[in-house]
Amino acid sequence: MSMSVEQLVSAMTPDIYNNLKTAVELGKWADGTPLTAEQKEHSLQAVIAYQALHMDQTDHMTVAAGGELNVKSKAALKTQFSDQPIVGDDDIGRFKP
Repeated sequence: MSMSVEQLVSAMTPDIYNNLKTAVELGKWADGTPLTAEQKEHSLQAVIAYQALHMDQTDHMTVAAGGELNVKSKAALKTQFSDQPIVGDDDIGRFKP
């Protein structure tokens, strides 16, 4: 009896998700063995499905809860990672007083 994708993703632990994500990012398993094209494709699908099912992503270009693609603008990312809010796109530099 085979599992559905939803059953498989529901059974994944955070450790399995992180191992698959790292393997897809690096193109190899933790032991250094390269992923085949088929393994990379299936692992990437599992990572995306896990993110859609379990995670509320706020990063640029990720899958948000419910399977929606979450894309942030460059300005929003700058604000997220900056100590100071962005005043305008024409700013050359920011200096603390």
